[in-house]
Amino acid sequence: MITQKMKYALKALMVLAEERAAERRALRIEDIAARSGTPKRFLEHILLDIRNAGYIASLRGRSGGYLLIKEPSQIPLSELLRMIDGPIAPLPCLSRRSYQPCEDCTDEAACRIRKVFAEIFWSYLLLIESLTLADLVRTPAAAEQIMAAPTQPAAEQD
Repeated sequence: MITQKMKYALKALMVLAEERAAERRALRIEDIAARSGTPKRFLEHILLDIRNAGYIASLRGRSGGYLLIKEPSQIPLSELLRMIDGPIAPLPCLSRRSYQPCEDCTDEAACRIRKVFAEIFWSYLLLIESLTLADLVRTPAAAEQIMAAPTQPAAEQD
């Protein structure tokens, strides 16, 4: 699951991507917060992290604010996830960038938990690494169907 902080980051980046496609002007943090439905107090730290990663720029002055400096198709969701939420692997022994052996594991090669989760994770990784901010901005039909589907409590699902 992605964190609320990550959702705020994605919403802000989608607003900046839409503005880039329209008028290409810098947006004040208040405008980003209002358009994305994100609390301003959280956005300040999030936008600073994203700026430091080189995806957005901040301009000072009367026409200042934030603007997207990379094409949305050049901003990988997997990098944003790692930057905001940290490692995306379900187990520390599967992480490529933050690898750690599991404390209770004596033989990684024979670990059945690792093998099953590795299969799931590699499938997820192939998909998530293929997605960019551009995919979020254009909202694929499959995502719309998933978001429109009614949710059920876990106990009611099969």
